[in-house]
Amino acid sequence: MDQKSRTERQLHIREIAGEIMHLAHDGILVNMRFLDVALSKLRVAYREQTGAHLFDGAALYYDPVRLLGQYKAAQGYAARLYLHTLLHCIFYHAFETDKLNRQYWDMATDIAVEHTILDMNLHLTALPSDDELRTRLEILSKQAGGLTAEKLYRHFRIEEPSGKAKAEWHKLCHYDEHIYWDRREELELSQAEWRKVSERIKADLKSFSKDKTRGGVVEQNLKEATRERYDYTDFLRKFMVRGESVQVNDDEFDYIYYTYGLDTYGNMPLVEPLEYKDTNKIRDFVIALDTSASCRGKVVQSFLQKTYNIMQESENFFSKINVHIIQCDNEVRQDTKITGREEFDDFMAKGRLTGFGSTDFRPVFEYVENLREKHEFDDLKGMIYFTDGYGIYPEKMPDYDVAFVLLHEDDNAPKVPPWAIRLVLEEEDLEEPEETV
Repeated sequence: MDQKSRTERQLHIREIAGEIMHLAHDGILVNMRFLDVALSKLRVAYREQTGAHLFDGAALYYDPVRLLGQYKAAQGYAARLYLHTLLHCIFYHAFETDKLNRQYWDMATDIAVEHTILDMNLHLTALPSDDELRTRLEILSKQAGGLTAEKLYRHFRIEEPSGKAKAEWHKLCHYDEHIYWDRREELELSQAEWRKVSERIKADLKSFSKDKTRGGVVEQNLKEATRERYDYTDFLRKFMVRGESVQVNDDEFDYIYYTYGLDTYGNMPLVEPLEYKDTNKIRDFVIALDTSASCRGKVVQSFLQKTYNIMQESENFFSKINVHIIQCDNEVRQDTKITGREEFDDFMAKGRLTGFGSTDFRPVFEYVENLREKHEFDDLKGMIYFTDGYGIYPEKMPDYDVAFVLLHEDDNAPKVPPWAIRLVLEEEDLEEPEETV
C-alpha cells in the first residue's frame, strides 16, 4: 500500500470512528436527558496510535483503530466508553486522588461507574459480558456494603483483592486509562466547574421518572461525590485556646535602637525585647472517644494519632498542656490526663480502649462539669467527641465549643444538637498520604 492509500485509509478510519462516537453521544442524550450539560462539557477527540483510550479528567481521547475493532465486536462498546468516561467526570473521580492508593482508587472508580451504567439499563450500552458483571457486582456489594467508589475503595484497603481478582475486574470494567489524573493543574475544567454540572444533574434527576432514567445509583454516587470534604487540621485549629508562650516577639522589636544603646552605653540597650508573644495554642482541651461496639479499634487509634500529630506542631502546642482523653460508652470508662508530650506518647504506645457497650453522650458532659467545679481547667474552650453518631445527646448547651466528629455519612443516625458542630470524616481523612502503588 502506497503512502497515498495509507493516508486515505487513515482518514476513512478517523471519519467512521468520529461518526460512531457522534452516534454514541446522541444516543446517550436521547435516553438520559439529565446528562445534557455534562455531555456538552466533555471534550472528545481522537488520538491515533495510542492503542488505548485516554481520559485526562476533562477530555476523552479515543484511538480510532482500536475503537473500530471493539465496535465491530460489540456495537454497544462506543456508547459504553463514552458514558463510562462521562460518569467519571460528574463523580469527580479524577480529582480525588490525594491520600489514596491509586491502584485501588482506579479500580474502585471503574467498578462504581460500570455499576451505574448497568443500573441505567440502556440497550445502546449493552455488552455480552454484562451478565457476568452483574453477578460479580452483586457479590461485591454485599462484601463492601455498597458500590460507590468511596465504599469500594475503603473495602479494598481492608480486604486486599488478589491479583486474579484485580485482573478480572480490569477486564470487565476498565475502558479508559487514568494516567493523566494527577495533572489536575492542566485540566481544562476544574472540580468546581464539574461540581456545578453535578449539582445541575441532581436537580434534573428530580424532574425525571426513575423508571425511565434509572437514576437511583447516579444519585447515590453524586451524593458521595458532592459531600463536603473537611480538612481536619484546619478544623482543629478553630479549637485553639489563645494563650501566652514565653518567647521573643520579633515582630514588635526594633533592633536598631537596641544595638545603638549597646554601642553607645555598653551594656545598656535602649529597648528591651518583649518577652511574651500572644499565640494560638492548645491548652485546656477535651477529647472524648465513643468506645461503643460500633466505634472501636484501628480507626479510633488513627483519629487519636491524627489529632496528636496536629497538636504537637510547634505553633499549636504549649510546653505544658491540659488535655483530657475521656473514653465513654454508656458511662465514663477512663480519663487520661495529658500535660506534656511524653505523657501523650506514653498513652499512644500503651493506652487501651475500654467499654464497648451502648452509647450515651451525656455522662461525658456531666463528668467534664464536675472537673470544672474542681478547677481542673483554667479556660476550657473545646471538646471533640469522636463517635459514629448513634447515642443520646445532651439537651443543655455547654458554655464551650463542642464538635461531634462522625465517621462516615449516615442519614439514619440521630441529629446532632444545633448548638454543636457536626464534622464528617472518612478513614482516609485520618491517614497520612500513601505512595502510589
